[in-house]
Amino acid sequence: MINKVDQEALSLLRAVLALGRRLRGERPQGAQTLAAISLLGTLGRLGPMPAVQLATEERLQPQSLSRIVAGLEGDGLIERRRDPADQRALIIALTEKGKTVLANDLRARQAWLREAMLRVLSESERTTLIAATDIMLKLAFDDRGRLEIDAHDALDR
Repeated sequence: MINKVDQEALSLLRAVLALGRRLRGERPQGAQTLAAISLLGTLGRLGPMPAVQLATEERLQPQSLSRIVAGLEGDGLIERRRDPADQRALIIALTEKGKTVLANDLRARQAWLREAMLRVLSESERTTLIAATDIMLKLAFDDRGRLEIDAHDALDR
């Protein structure tokens, strides 16, 4: 028998995954990969940073990050430059072209979401959904649960 909290978590998971699939489907033709857009979004939100920090923010292994960075750099969407504070270190930053690609990708998904919200949801439902965004972001950026799960998994081995 599934308890109430497990059922709530499962319902939320299903809803978030379904909405995520739909939003991925509303991306522009020929768009960058989702991993690339995520990386561009992190750079756009947090600014230029070293590769190690970017890998941490994106929850990627360094070798996975290297492949994505190489592709984005080849497409002219990011650039690597020396850290003014430590000339040995490289900083990854968005280029103007990268900012444009990111904005176009987000604009396409935002347009679909805006129209769907107006078409499908009542004003009260939209208000409730918007109120939930801060709560969902709080969950999304909670690292303590990740560490507890990792530690628990290690104990099971």
